[in-house]
Amino acid sequence: MPEWLDNSFFAMVGLVVFLGLMVFFGVPGIIGKMLDGKIKQIETDIAEAKRLREEAAALLVEYEQKRVAAEKEAEGIVAAAKEEAERLTVEAQASLADLVARRTAAVEDKIAQAEAQAVAEVRARSADIAIEAARSVLSDEMNKNGGKVVDAAIADVASRLN
Repeated sequence: MPEWLDNSFFAMVGLVVFLGLMVFFGVPGIIGKMLDGKIKQIETDIAEAKRLREEAAALLVEYEQKRVAAEKEAEGIVAAAKEEAERLTVEAQASLADLVARRTAAVEDKIAQAEAQAVAEVRARSADIAIEAARSVLSDEMNKNGGKVVDAAIADVASRLN
């Protein structure tokens, strides 16, 4: 047997026959179609990924705008709340000042009334004391010079009537 008919030769013949059968049955076309299908699927997936990425970018821009708008609205709300608080503080201070003024006036009125009442009581008491003192002095005078005073009063009345 020749040297070239060894195991390597038969392995090469088997390989050539195998490859020939593969080509005969159209295996490379089938593999090509499978690869083309896979390429189309990958392209579709890439297009879908690009579309999703663009949607995500659009959503990101939209939400960024909403966030900025929400921050501005929040700043407006805070500013309005501060203005309202300042206004309420001013109103409360004015109300408190008014209340203090009214209560001060009321207390001053009560003090004036108490003072007037005290003065009236002192005058009344002084008048009572003066009347009592006059009664006491007149009583003493009448006891000492009672007749003379009555006679003089009668003469005075008589002269006035005539």
